[in-house]
Amino acid sequence: MTDEASVHARAILPDGWQRPRGYSNGMAARGELLAIAGMIAWDAREQLVSDEFAAQFRQALANVVAVVAAAGGRPEHVISLTVYVTDKREYIAELAAVGAAYRELMGRHYPAMALVEVAALLEPRAKVEIQGLAVLPVRA
Repeated sequence: MTDEASVHARAILPDGWQRPRGYSNGMAARGELLAIAGMIAWDAREQLVSDEFAAQFRQALANVVAVVAAAGGRPEHVISLTVYVTDKREYIAELAAVGAAYRELMGRHYPAMALVEVAALLEPRAKVEIQGLAVLPVRA
């Protein structure tokens, strides 16, 4: 069995529901589960890359993708993302840039997602934190 054959993920859409844009209502998958800690816009030296929201979103998502890659996976193995933002209005205002960064890093793969506005994040300058789950190929 190849690695690809050992991972099966599918989007779940209840009968009669409209297909969501930019996320899936649910994902079912088989393989090795990888939990990805909340990632902020730190670079490899733990320095924030920017104070701009879209740049922080891009770096936080790139960090999620890097963890998945380090575990032997690809963006399409991500089944769930939770995005924490300190200002949902800023997220909405930057949606075009956020969407472009998302497609650059994740392609047209849309896992189950949630967006949560929080009062603050642990790093005082952080505006976004992204946590995820991925299902990786089972290694022989």
